[in-house]
Amino acid sequence: MAELNTGDGGGGKGGKVRSKKQSSKVDLTAMVDLAFLLITFFMLTTSLSKPQAMDLSLPDKDPDTTKKDETKVDENRTMTVMLGADNKIVYYMGLLATPKVGPKDIAYGKDGIRRELLKQKKAVLAYSAGLGKPKNGIIVIIKPTKKSNYRNLVDILDEMAITGVDTYAIVPEFTPEETKVIDKK
Repeated sequence: MAELNTGDGGGGKGGKVRSKKQSSKVDLTAMVDLAFLLITFFMLTTSLSKPQAMDLSLPDKDPDTTKKDETKVDENRTMTVMLGADNKIVYYMGLLATPKVGPKDIAYGKDGIRRELLKQKKAVLAYSAGLGKPKNGIIVIIKPTKKSNYRNLVDILDEMAITGVDTYAIVPEFTPEETKVIDKK
């Protein structure tokens, strides 16, 4: 606490009356305690931001080469999206030799690839429902070239999340025909 010394003005003989300089002390313990309590309170009550991440399933590092596990997929359900240099996207439905749609150049965003993904997803669901398999949705194969950048891959993965495409794969291999299509200006 604050301490004040009070005493008489000075000594015995009558003469000038001088005021004695008083020393004062302020105890800061209570203020330090309050500061730490406030810091603790705000640390415990604020919510920390959670990192935004997307779940990816990756293949095993050492696949058993003796097993040949190839999954046959209906070509009417398959959409291939190729990412090229300078933010270029080319997509096609089905097989490249006999495509249902495309190959077409398209842009990123809601008026580009997102609209096309939603349209093809709806068409595939209608096709699957006609076959009596209403839960079979679209399968998107994403093929980034060595010239495409990381942002393009993240953007197309965001489009998969936005449009609700459940089944997609990132495949780095290109056929010679696909290389010709993506390199064409």
